[in-house]
Formats: sequence, C-alpha cells, structure tokens
Amino acid sequence: MADDSAERNEEPTAQRLKKAREEGQIARSVELSTAALLVTATLFFSLAGGYMFSRLGALFTTQLQFDRKVMDKAELLPAIFFQSVLDGYSLILPVMILLAVVAALSTVLSGGLVFSLGMITPKFSKLNPLSGLSRMFGTKALIELVKSILKFGLITLILWISVSNNIEDLVTLNRLDLGTAVKHAGTMILDACFWMSMGLVLIALLDVPLQQYQVSKKLKMTRQEIKDEMKNSEGRPEVKATIRRRQREMANNRMMANVKDADVVITNPQHFAVALSYDPNSDGAPTLIAKGTDELAKRIRDLAKEEGVYIFEAPELARALYFTTKLEEPIHEALYHAVAQVIAYVFSLNQSYAPGEGVIKPTLRIPDNMRYDENGFLFQ
Repeated sequence: MADDSAERNEEPTAQRLKKAREEGQIARSVELSTAALLVTATLFFSLAGGYMFSRLGALFTTQLQFDRKVMDKAELLPAIFFQSVLDGYSLILPVMILLAVVAALSTVLSGGLVFSLGMITPKFSKLNPLSGLSRMFGTKALIELVKSILKFGLITLILWISVSNNIEDLVTLNRLDLGTAVKHAGTMILDACFWMSMGLVLIALLDVPLQQYQVSKKLKMTRQEIKDEMKNSEGRPEVKATIRRRQREMANNRMMANVKDADVVITNPQHFAVALSYDPNSDGAPTLIAKGTDELAKRIRDLAKEEGVYIFEAPELARALYFTTKLEEPIHEALYHAVAQVIAYVFSLNQSYAPGEGVIKPTLRIPDNMRYDENGFLFQ
C-alpha cells in the first residue's frame, strides 16, 4: 500500500514514538531558546551589568597604564598579560555559564532531553538536489519564512518605538560626561533588549505548539503501517500460534509431573479429572495440582494408576473443582466439606490393613451454586 500522506490519520504507536526519539525527531523550538537567552541576558545585565562593566572599565584602564619597572623587565609581561586574561574571564565566565545552562534547559523544555546519534550521523540523502528543492519550497520552508518575516517585523517595530521614545536623550548624550553618557546609553539599550525579549517570548509561545503539531503530524501512521509494526513486533499469527502451543505443552508437562504427588484424583469419570494434594500437618486447604478434560483427563488417570494414586469417581465434584479452581491454588471454600469427605475416605483406605474393610464410601452433597454441567454452565 502506498504511503499517501492523506492516509496518515492514525496516532503514532509507542514503538513509533520511541524510534522517533532515538532518531532525534522531536519538537525543537529555536525561537524558545533565543527568547530565553535574551531574557536571561537582559535580566543579568540589569542586575549586575553596572558592577561588571565598571570592573571591565577598571581592568582596561589598568592595562593602559605602564609601570617603568615592568617596561625595564620584559620577562614580566607574559605573567601580567596572563593575569589580565584571567581577570577578564573571571568577569564574563559567570554570564557565559548562565547562558549555557539556560540554552540547554530551554532546548529540553520543548521536546525533552534526548541524546541521539541519528542527529549527527551524516545523511547522504540530503545531498540529493531534488530533496533540497522540496525542502526549500515545501510547507515547512514557507512556515519558517513567515516566522522570520514576523520576527524581523516585530523586532524592527520594537526598536523603532524604543528609538522614538528616547530620541531626545540620544541627541543630548554628547553633552554629558563619559560616565553619565555610558550609564544613560546602557539604560536605553537594556530597555530596548527587554521589549525585544518580550516580543521573542510571544513568538516562542506561538512556535512551540506549532513545532509540536508539525512533529506529531509527521509521525502519524497509516493503518497498514500499524499492522506491519504489529506483525514485526509481535510476530505473525502462525508463529504466535506455534509459540502458544509449545507453551501449553510445556505447562501440561509440568502439570503432569505433579500428578505423582497427588493424594487423590477425582474424575467424571471420563471427561474430567482433577488431582488434589493435601498436607494434614498444615492449616491450608487442599490444593489443585493438575486438571484436564477428555484426552488430558485420560492421561491424568493413567498416570495416577501408574503412581498408585487413588481415583475417586464423583462427577459433580470433579466438574465443580475443574471450573472453580485454578492450578496451584486452594479449592473453593464451598467445596471444603465434600473434598474433606473424599480425602478422609482415601486416608482411611490407606491406613486399613484390609483395603476397603469397614470403610464406607461417602455420599457427597455439592452446593447448588457449585453444580456445573460439562459445558461449564450452572444447573438451573
């Protein structure tokens, strides 16, 4: 079936989403990172810019002053230069680290933290001119062009408003002393950066859901792709049937191995067989350790005869145990009395010197809510 984009209307499966993340196909908003960096830088320089630039100014002033002792000893110049570089880096390093952390966090916010070799692995398909033209004139390229025009127009408008509001201060800057002029210029620049960052935040708020929508749309699947994925992940039906058959055979073999440990096998007598085990020294109820119908029931009976396990014919009790009790679980509470009569009878036979002498086979009464027919339906 062709992968027509019009047919991609199914939500991506968990396996498809996992594979996409491994390949780096996640929502990433460049506008969010740009806005976060500009907002952080503006706030930093608003709070610590005065101190930072005064220290930088003092550092430059110090470097422009020459000490005669240093000039006479040229071997001191490398150490002085190295110390000046360290002083400069100590001033700008905090803001560099802060911006690096913000850049990483803002990238994670839109699509989560992903490390994918697929994003850095060279793809020769990108060298195809036809693919390049489709990317240049495709829908995504058009959206990016609209975003760029919108961003450029918004920032231009903000700068024009900022300059218009501060035109008188800009004209009078040359009449002020250097320190005051720099202070006023810095205030105006920070004000313009603040409003530009707010504009970029607005663009980012629109861009993040747009990027998520584009990625979600790209990952949508056709029904045929979902079927193919299920076949690949879970196997073809005939393979699964073979696996289930082997699992049943292994489970039956384990169950048949438990028959030799049974105290009694209760039968229908032909269609059902249930093997029970009971420990007189424990407070627990008898446990069902094997059960089966038809051919499997015959195998249980034959193995019980070989192992010398007593076979007790009680059709209603056999059906009730088969339909109400799972393997390796205690019997249903409503069947305690009937099963206790059977086990007491079997134990009495085992303890008698003359088998069967003086031991009367009990007459069992099965509760009405435990009386099943051979199809598993309660008698009405």
